[in-house]
Amino acid sequence: MSVLSQKIYELLSQPALVELATVTEDGKPWVRYVMAVMDESMTIRFATFVGARKVAHIKNNPEVHITAGVSDPTKDTNYIQVQGTAELVTDQAERHGFWIPILKGVFSGPDDPNYGVIIVKPYRIEYCSAGILEPEIWEAE
Repeated sequence: MSVLSQKIYELLSQPALVELATVTEDGKPWVRYVMAVMDESMTIRFATFVGARKVAHIKNNPEVHITAGVSDPTKDTNYIQVQGTAELVTDQAERHGFWIPILKGVFSGPDDPNYGVIIVKPYRIEYCSAGILEPEIWEAE
């Protein structure tokens, strides 16, 4: 893993509240918070209701944008801007593999038919360091 990849991964290696932007059916941006986590391959995942508005947006246009890393705006903090494509996955392996106990408050279990996992494959990530104007750029190979 490159130094830049490691810095990006460290920002999202634990579940974190991030901003997810999708594109509505009429071409408008729509942003909401989700709890997401990144694995070492730079893939980002988060749980969703399969009937959620974001799922319809993603099915219509898989382009998404994620902003992550700032939890306290009064502190200089490194953050990332992620461009990627998203898809809803509902296969048993993915749902069981992503399942964490905190989801019990929302879903009955990993086999709940309303539970799905959104997988985001980034193709460009800007790593923005506090106090530095130009971001470092990661691009998928």
